Amino acid sequence: MIPSDFKDPLRFRSPSAERRKGRKRWIVSLGALVVGLLFVGLGLILTVKPSSSPEPPVQEGSSAPVKPELRVIEGQVNENGTLFQSLAEKGIAPLSIDLVVSKLKPYINFTKIKGGTFRYVSDSDGLLVKFTYEAGPTEVYEIEKIGEGYEVRQVNVPLETMLVKVVGDIRSSLFEAMNAAGEQDGLTLDFAEILAWEVDFYKDVREGDRFKVVVEKVYKDNEFIRYGIIHAVEYQGEGRRVRGIRYQDGYYYENGQSLRKVFLKAPLRFNRISSRFSRSRRHPILGGVRPHYGTDYAAPMGTPVWAVGDGTVVSCGWNGGYGRLVVLRHRNGYTTQYGHLSRFGPGIRVGKQVRQKQIIGYVGSTGLSTGPHLDYRLAKQGRFKNPLKETFPAGVALVREDKERFQEVKGVAVEWLEGDSGFQRPWPLSTQ
Repeated sequence: MIPSDFKDPLRFRSPSAERRKGRKRWIVSLGALVVGLLFVGLGLILTVKPSSSPEPPVQEGSSAPVKPELRVIEGQVNENGTLFQSLAEKGIAPLSIDLVVSKLKPYINFTKIKGGTFRYVSDSDGLLVKFTYEAGPTEVYEIEKIGEGYEVRQVNVPLETMLVKVVGDIRSSLFEAMNAAGEQDGLTLDFAEILAWEVDFYKDVREGDRFKVVVEKVYKDNEFIRYGIIHAVEYQGEGRRVRGIRYQDGYYYENGQSLRKVFLKAPLRFNRISSRFSRSRRHPILGGVRPHYGTDYAAPMGTPVWAVGDGTVVSCGWNGGYGRLVVLRHRNGYTTQYGHLSRFGPGIRVGKQVRQKQIIGYVGSTGLSTGPHLDYRLAKQGRFKNPLKETFPAGVALVREDKERFQEVKGVAVEWLEGDSGFQRPWPLSTQ
């Protein structure tokens, strides 16, 4: 029997009540979903910053610095031009150019500069902020605005010096051999000049000859800039070997005797021989076979001609077929002649004292000449000699006080000349 107060929940739940309860649950769920979407959207808005949004303006009184707008102008100075012209061509104001030139004038001889690069920096008002002039790889100057004035300084360019041994074999010429070894003509000329009293590089050079040079090379940022001191040289050919060791300001044989002699082997620093000494040469203009008691050096017009030794000018003027001719008198009965000159050297006149390697004239084609060349002649006691075969007095030897120090220098130099090629930084001994 079921009690009279029992209530069956299924029996008394009506359909309308069920529908009301379902709608209520649906509304709650929908609200939760909307609220969730709103939170997600708000999070995206707060975290994502549009790329096109401008920087917030600096508030008045802010400590953030405002960078001024700078104008940069770069250019080159023409080799035959001036710094003033080069700056003016870039549109820089004359007053600014005057400022640059006046500041650099105590540091630079503007009459001698050849080329270079510059960098001009000014502010928005056109006032100079910084100027840099690079006259060469190792010669750099800066002007910089400091407070109300300008500061000028020469920049200390960091350089690296390497000691190198250069070795080569002659195939056609010393120039070709040095180039084949990866070196420049400047080293060839310096090498030949050191041995100019001992080796005739117009006559003595032959295929198979061998040379060595121990030289400093100067680099900037791993880029070769120039050659430095040559510490030792060697030339081997025709069954003999000649070495030169640098000591103080000169070069010496291994026995301590100077390479520098009374006479140079040649009156020109370079160029080739076009006609050798001969007692029976066919004259190119007059015809016939005539003696030629000199050596002709073919060279470009205007090439400087050196005095081969110290002496006195005994003749300077026009001399028939020789054209413009200079004659020097030297010690021990020697005289030298320099013919076909285009003009004479500065201050050269009769009675003038000249020094070895002083310029006494310039190559020309005056007189009986088919082209620019130097006719060089050597005489002793009035008799012409072959300047290519003449043996001249030896150079001066080191004094006793220098011999011990020279032996130390020679030891290092010979070790380099005879050892394997390599690099060392710097020369292991103090600069001589």
